[in-house]
Amino acid sequence: MLNRFPLWKYLLILVVLAVACIYSAPNLYPDDPAVQITGATTSLNVTEADLNRAGAALEEAGIEVKEASLDEQGRGGLLRLVHQDDQLPAKDVIRRALGDAYVVALNLAPTTPDWLRNLGASPMKLGLDLSGGVHFLLEVDMDKAVETRLNVHEGEVKSLLRKERVRYRSLPTQGNAVQLGFADQATLSSAQALIRKNFNDFEITSSERNGQQVLRLALTEAKLAEIREYSIKQNLTTVRNRVNELGVSEPLVQRQGANRIVVELPGVQDTAEAKRILGKTANLEFRLAAEADAPRATTETFEFRQEGRPPAQLERTLIITGDQVTDAQASYDENGRPQVNIRLDGHGGELMNRATRNNVGRSMAVVFIEQRPQTRYVKRMVDGVEQEERIETFQEEKKIISLATIQSPLGSQFRITGLDGQGESSELALLLRAGGLAAPMYFAEERTIGPSLGAENITLGVQAALWGFLFVAIFMVLIYKVFGLLATVALLFNMVVLMALMSLLGATLTLPGIAGIVLTMGMAVDANVLIFSRIREEIQNGMSVQRAIHEGFDRALSAIVDGNLTTLLVGGILFAMGTGPIKGFAVTLSLGILTSMFTAVIVTRAMVNLIYGGRDLKKLWI
Repeated sequence: MLNRFPLWKYLLILVVLAVACIYSAPNLYPDDPAVQITGATTSLNVTEADLNRAGAALEEAGIEVKEASLDEQGRGGLLRLVHQDDQLPAKDVIRRALGDAYVVALNLAPTTPDWLRNLGASPMKLGLDLSGGVHFLLEVDMDKAVETRLNVHEGEVKSLLRKERVRYRSLPTQGNAVQLGFADQATLSSAQALIRKNFNDFEITSSERNGQQVLRLALTEAKLAEIREYSIKQNLTTVRNRVNELGVSEPLVQRQGANRIVVELPGVQDTAEAKRILGKTANLEFRLAAEADAPRATTETFEFRQEGRPPAQLERTLIITGDQVTDAQASYDENGRPQVNIRLDGHGGELMNRATRNNVGRSMAVVFIEQRPQTRYVKRMVDGVEQEERIETFQEEKKIISLATIQSPLGSQFRITGLDGQGESSELALLLRAGGLAAPMYFAEERTIGPSLGAENITLGVQAALWGFLFVAIFMVLIYKVFGLLATVALLFNMVVLMALMSLLGATLTLPGIAGIVLTMGMAVDANVLIFSRIREEIQNGMSVQRAIHEGFDRALSAIVDGNLTTLLVGGILFAMGTGPIKGFAVTLSLGILTSMFTAVIVTRAMVNLIYGGRDLKKLWI
């Protein structure tokens, strides 16, 4: 019989629409504005007392707290606020109350009911332009990058001279130059010939100073430019990898100028964790322990991260740094203690082997480097009014995490022990796996993209979508009568299915994405227009009503598929080649094409079949 679906088809359509309603429902529950607190280190957990201190500080500042809670792991806390405008003031109040030992960041706390969460339903992720978020401007310390690379080159030069039994005396570095002292001109000439043969990155000059021959090895301008360019590119890659490891959706990570990196993260993400991870240099230095009779000028004193251990003397010369680590995995040693298994690149493995094969029995230290924030408040007069200004600086901290005896020559693979718990080993492995920083970075700027601006964008976008839906519905009903009403109902289902798909796939909705949704409405009814126009033509040509309906849906299908496939192809190209807002538009456009083909063809036909199928109709209002 024409225009009748079997029962299973109707049931299947109902199941799809029911599932779509369930998984789009979380979008009806807006997130609460919140402030998130985590420890600056993995070993520092947020306690109930910390939340009480933060809550008391907010109460004193007149900021209303809706709810305060600790996370399941006990590492962080969340304070839900009543008003979005209170987020920024609350962040500053809590930072001052808790101090630099804690990271305080803005967040959005979900309000989705538990029964929906248990089904795996969650709201769509919103882009930075809709939800607000955090904007970081990171500055790369180029001077430190040059200094670190110079230290590595110095170690290689000294290793070569020791290997060739050329006696030298270490002198303090001067600017971007290594200085070595020699007893006579003949020894200096031998050293100079060796260095010229093995190193091409130095401008070599010699002089006489205080009765000794001095060889000065200055990095060439070309090498300095190469180091700076490598540092910014390596750090840019590292930041991108770290953001990817964090699972932040639709982030923006790009270079700005010669030594800065811009990072933008949507507010729905764990921005406190992101700041803690991005803010760490997480770099390593591998050094040999100093011998008992080593001159003081060649050694440096470091403290251990573990409390209670006396400081240790290490050589100033570096073996390798963390940017030569290619892989790092957290695991446990034979005694069940946390460790990190390290894999080096080829050059790093060669340097490690060269340094350890002649030093079996000596100790080698792993020095962990990080930038610790320090905040102070200064009162200043602005336009005759005393105001308090927060100044944040960073202090580099180098501490030993492992000091172990070299049992045998090391190569490209070895392990780091002496870590403070499984959390620290996992974090260190993550940071090193994402890529070591070639130079330290500092937060030169931290801005919050206002949630009020995002709320305004959402309001305007929703209004545009509603007006678009209203005008499309009026047009379809006026032109196609009952069929137009059915197309409008199918269009409503289309929006529900589209939101459910975006929520399930974790797609991010942006302002251009809302434009894609509005465009999808027009494209969805476009398929219905083709079908209904074909039905009207067939009736005018004398075909029976039931046959006209059947032919209208079947013969218009090929044109609908062809038109949608070409648009889908363009959407795929936009997604593959575009970035940021363009991707947001491409996502909603492509998903909207798929959902509209389902609702405009299958759902609409199911409703038409239910109403008109199997009836003896002489006339059709269309």
